[in-house]
Amino acid sequence: MENAHAKTAEECLAYFGVNEHTGLSPEQVKKNLEKYGHNELPAEEGKTIWELVVEQFEDLLVRILLLAACISFVSIHNLITHLFSWQVLAWFEEGEETVTAFVEPFVILLILIANAIVGVWQERNAENAIEALKEYEPEMGKVYRSDRKSVQRIKARDMVPGDIAEVAVGDKVPADIRIISIKSTTLRVDQSILTGESVSVIKHTDPVPDPRAVNQDKKNMLFSGTNIGAGKAIGVVIATGVGTEIGKIRDEMAATEQEKTPLQQKLDEFGEQLSKVISLICVAVWLINIGHFNDPVHGGSWIRGAIYYFKIAVALAVAAIPEGQLRPFWVPTSTCPGINDFKNDKVVRTGQYDGLVELATICALCNDSSLDFNEVIKQLMKKEFTLEFSRDRKSMSVYCSPAKASRAAVGNKMFVKGAPEGVIDRCNYVRVGTTRVPLTPNVKDHIMGVIKEWGTGRDTLRCLALATRDTPPKREDMVLEDSTKFVDYELDLTFVGCVGMLDPPRKEVMGSIQLCREAGIRVIMITGDNKGTAIAICRRIGIFAEDEDVTGRAYTGREFDDLPLAEQREACKRACCFARVEPSHKSKIVEFLQSFDEITAMTGDGVNDAPALKKAEIGIAMGSGTAVAKSASEMVLADDNFSTIVAAVEEGRAIYNNMKQFIRYLISSNVGEVVCIFLTAALGLPEALIPVQLLWVNLVTDGLPATALGFNPPDLDIMNKPPRSPKEPLISGWLFFRYLAIGGYVGAATVGAAAWWFMYAEDGPAVSYYQLSHFMQCTEHNPDFEGLECEIFESSVPMTMALSVLVTIEMCNALNSLSENQSLVRMPPWVNIWLLGSICLSMSLHFVILYVDPLPMIFKLTHLDFHHWMVVMKISLPVIFLDEILKFVARNYLERKFSQTYLILPTPVWSQALPPSKPSLLVPSLRSGAPDEVHKKNLHSEEEKELIVPLL
Repeated sequence: MENAHAKTAEECLAYFGVNEHTGLSPEQVKKNLEKYGHNELPAEEGKTIWELVVEQFEDLLVRILLLAACISFVSIHNLITHLFSWQVLAWFEEGEETVTAFVEPFVILLILIANAIVGVWQERNAENAIEALKEYEPEMGKVYRSDRKSVQRIKARDMVPGDIAEVAVGDKVPADIRIISIKSTTLRVDQSILTGESVSVIKHTDPVPDPRAVNQDKKNMLFSGTNIGAGKAIGVVIATGVGTEIGKIRDEMAATEQEKTPLQQKLDEFGEQLSKVISLICVAVWLINIGHFNDPVHGGSWIRGAIYYFKIAVALAVAAIPEGQLRPFWVPTSTCPGINDFKNDKVVRTGQYDGLVELATICALCNDSSLDFNEVIKQLMKKEFTLEFSRDRKSMSVYCSPAKASRAAVGNKMFVKGAPEGVIDRCNYVRVGTTRVPLTPNVKDHIMGVIKEWGTGRDTLRCLALATRDTPPKREDMVLEDSTKFVDYELDLTFVGCVGMLDPPRKEVMGSIQLCREAGIRVIMITGDNKGTAIAICRRIGIFAEDEDVTGRAYTGREFDDLPLAEQREACKRACCFARVEPSHKSKIVEFLQSFDEITAMTGDGVNDAPALKKAEIGIAMGSGTAVAKSASEMVLADDNFSTIVAAVEEGRAIYNNMKQFIRYLISSNVGEVVCIFLTAALGLPEALIPVQLLWVNLVTDGLPATALGFNPPDLDIMNKPPRSPKEPLISGWLFFRYLAIGGYVGAATVGAAAWWFMYAEDGPAVSYYQLSHFMQCTEHNPDFEGLECEIFESSVPMTMALSVLVTIEMCNALNSLSENQSLVRMPPWVNIWLLGSICLSMSLHFVILYVDPLPMIFKLTHLDFHHWMVVMKISLPVIFLDEILKFVARNYLERKFSQTYLILPTPVWSQALPPSKPSLLVPSLRSGAPDEVHKKNLHSEEEKELIVPLL
């Protein structure tokens, strides 16, 4: 039923053809069940496990490694003799090579299996958001139906539109219900999960004539999944299942695709580019060696030569792919700043203010509070009964008698609190000091003027009027069962005073907003509160200046809807405050901001926030929020503190910088391995490295320092830099050049170390370069190799030299990665003690495979003596000086140029349109949740909060 809130209860009953007292007949129930379906949210149709597994192998990098594993297992042997039969390559190896042949493909397959497991787990976890909505579906509901005279409990899924439903305190609302009658003094509902309202809401039965009313204003409606806080009511079900408001959120979430974070997008692009480059290089290496397919070393078989160089191409793929990056996921751990309790050391002595004792007494008795005022405690009276709050009189009161017999002469009293306009109208007197004087119209107007100023000023105080009735009627003359007569008992009141309560932002929020401005982050506040309150909060926290004109910079949901589509888009570009909004508004705002290429981080805690949390690049759920919000988010803010988000931005920037260093370290190392394989193939040199050695380096030796780079300290000016453009590539042109320069040296040094042993080492064969580059033509009958044993070209010593140089250079390269552009002189290695430890551990592991049997046999290595290690160090250390030169160029020429560009950018002026690359942070609530001006709990009941003045 559309717009049920705007119709009378009689119209709603007539629409479904139902009687309030008897309910639907069994025939009507069956008909409506067929028409509307069961009252439940349909489960999301997720992908099967097999589909998820297959998806993990669609990445080109993964497919290259899978091909490498298959080629390592399978080979063609003796094509003519065995009639093109396929054989397992490992079976044709002999001796030590047998173990090596099996290690290589098994390690690759283990990597791919681990990658698939992590991928499936992440995909399954992402589907939990919609399922979490089902937690808000109650199992049972109470309805009146014509087949039974009294109320009956049925399964909530069997309720249909038109059912007459009953709800009471503690119940979870089973469907969207239009209230017909309230069977208690008041009906309070906690609907924060749906609307984001911070307090429970008073409901009534009157029509809300506005057909465009937002859910917060539909005071005659109960929404599925919300909780009854107090009271009892009967209503007609007007929507079930996906037709409910929470069902609409479910459909919006199902239609919203999970946005990848900017970093994920850049890593995907980088991986795709890397895959294409690797594929081209592998094909090129195979093609340039076609002329060597018939070399004698292959027994004159073109097929065997082709297979041999195909294996080299496979080794090249293994070298080029950083296996640790197949599925990059990092869990950065940062310590959230603690929240200190506010303590007020100033003491107010009640003896200085005669009226304060009576004010404190009313507060204490009306709210069951205990106040640390000795004078108040001595005068506390015994509470006899309470006249609960009602919407018509906008007040509540307590009837008290003296607590001690000695004070019996004082007599009974009523203490009243409520909305100022309602209470003051019933006051005939005002307390001045200890004297009661008549309340004249001029005094009343002055009091109301002050209260209005408090409620609409900068602080937007929540105001409650406090009064007493010094001579109340006798208890036996009062009809407590009829709440409509309560107003008659609260007449002839004496106005005592007004309490203005401030619910301030956390004291650290303003500083955090300033930090965001300096960091180029635009903060937008989205709230369910009204516009005036929202603007006042924005002024208090620094989003708006004190006297700033906010025309065109603050909108309600309705004002936003009234704008043409093009103007809505422009409004999102300049506005910093949206009030009285619904879930659809939040998603639309995120979508418009994304159309400007802005990166959005959306915070939220309720079910209503889930679609926008899912749509934003970065969803941030409150730690105290709903499971739905948490499941739809990428992050959970444990302490619900806005300043923690700012700290997380700083930590995130540091993590991003460390991420770049992590990738720089691995890619430059892998480029070196590619250059090594490419040079040996192009120059016709013996293998310097084999695939199993490359896998060991990539997974074990390199993995430890790469992980330790995540502990690099952040730059001091990290929050003074503007945000990165979302279009900025992960690897810039300059960084790519540095990769090539460092990688080229790594590859040349690795090949050079092996060539050094062949040509110049004292224990080497001292061959010429011609002999080394034509080693495949070595036979006992070839005069160019006279007196030389061809088996020397298969020695493990040059391979050990090459691997040792590669590992040592990469440890030096890890030191270079402490900072992108800072010199090791300014940022010495000991600033990251974890990196030093990982380097020592990596070198220790390298020594293990060199000197602990049988590992040298498995990896085709041998022992090195002291002289060999001296040569290794001489070849490796220059990489530090090469990178220092590149850092110097970046600091003094490139970085300076960029910083000047940043300085001439105009400082963000909040009344102007912001650059499209500026991220937006959407903050529904910046409140501390506990007033610091009044340090006691429950100074007023929840129901008055909404009816007296707009909430903070």
